[in-house]
Amino acid sequence: MDIRRVTPDLAVSPQIAPEEIEAVKAAGFASIICNRPDGESLDQPAFAEVEAAAHAAGLTTLFLPVAGGGMSQAHVEAMAKAWPDLPKPVLAYCRSGTRSITLWALSQLGSVDREVLVAAARNAGYDLSQVV
Repeated sequence: MDIRRVTPDLAVSPQIAPEEIEAVKAAGFASIICNRPDGESLDQPAFAEVEAAAHAAGLTTLFLPVAGGGMSQAHVEAMAKAWPDLPKPVLAYCRSGTRSITLWALSQLGSVDREVLVAAARNAGYDLSQVV
């Protein structure tokens, strides 16, 4: 797994597999967000498989899929609404982590300074300077 810490409450990663859930839990995560639609690639596990393993490990899950290039204001609003109630820390994943960190950052605009968001993303290896 390539887990990249963004803030104390958030990390992002590429696709995770059901057999990695115990390691996710051991790393201290309390929730998992999937931002990758099922069927995006033939080799990815369905979210239901990841969710079943997560629930068996006592983790909270959220399925908020965003098709590549298809992020909408509705996605941002759904993330902003769900974020406060998710047990922290949260691991969010998609194909590469980019959609997850972008969606989170956009959902935090207004409550977190833009420069803080861009710096947190940069420290995790993502350039959001042209996005947020």
